[in-house]
Amino acid sequence: MMRGSRMAGQLLKQVGPRFFSTATLNEPATEILTGTSSFFHTTTTVMPARTSVAWVRFPAVGVRHGSTLALHKEGEEKEMKTRSAGGEPEEKAITSYWGIAPSKITKEDGTKWKWSCFRPWETYKANLSIDLKKHHVPTTFLDKLAYWTVKVLRYPTDLFFQTRYGCRAMMLETVAAVPGMVGGMLLHCKSLRKFEHSGGWIRALLEEAENERMHLLTFMEVSQPRWYERALVFTVQGVFFNAYFLGYMISPKFAHRVVGYLEEEAIHSYTEFLKELDKGNIENVPAPAIAIDYWQMPPDSTLRDVVIVVRADEAHHRDVNHFASDIHYQGHELKEAPAPLGYH
Repeated sequence: MMRGSRMAGQLLKQVGPRFFSTATLNEPATEILTGTSSFFHTTTTVMPARTSVAWVRFPAVGVRHGSTLALHKEGEEKEMKTRSAGGEPEEKAITSYWGIAPSKITKEDGTKWKWSCFRPWETYKANLSIDLKKHHVPTTFLDKLAYWTVKVLRYPTDLFFQTRYGCRAMMLETVAAVPGMVGGMLLHCKSLRKFEHSGGWIRALLEEAENERMHLLTFMEVSQPRWYERALVFTVQGVFFNAYFLGYMISPKFAHRVVGYLEEEAIHSYTEFLKELDKGNIENVPAPAIAIDYWQMPPDSTLRDVVIVVRADEAHHRDVNHFASDIHYQGHELKEAPAPLGYH
């Protein structure tokens, strides 16, 4: 028994400093005990048991800090290796266990395609010959309700933004991109639920939502929203999404008519935007690069050219939604009429 205790004591003398040392990596171990050589000595020079328990955690902290520093150094070395001879950072390749590699896309002139939010085959030239003055005269109760709902919503917008048409356009697009997504989502669920096709309307409405989102990304390059405008977007989008969702569930013809009138107001807003540009009240800056690639515009295009093509897009969305509402008014479902896919 005594012999076993002696052997245990000798063993603790050898391994104790390693397990209970506060030394981190690459640092010499220090003595734990002060004024004694025995771990179990009960004199006043022995460190308290609580302190020794805390010491057990220190090596782990040291390992964490040491490993973190090592990772940082390793990351710095990799970053240095990815720089070219001229000091320019090179694009890091993304590898995956799943074998999905980013595709390398180039323009027609051979230069690299730099946009990941859309592809070259999704670009187009806007049809500027569309009639901008078309208007659906409200005759039924639902039409009048949709018309005056949009008119009422316009007044606080005019009051808030006044002549700041860049911010107004940005706010408008955060709302205009919602109906297509909501309508497409509900038609998608209906198609699954009833085991039927949609006549292409799911894709048509999602195309509309994506096109409106591209408008937003374009105007983000022209005007940055203030903090309270961002907060307003959160509020308006949350309210409008749920309101339009319920409206579409109750009456799709009413919902599409509302969007048709919203697009008519958008055409009016962009027309006023152009007037301010022509008067010189708003600087006609060069068109953002994303707009030039998305609408296949000439390299020397300006903000005025961007507003013109966006206004044409809104006119097409006006036609599509009024057409969808007319289909419902005539007692048909959308799937019975082929969707106007690619209608730009």
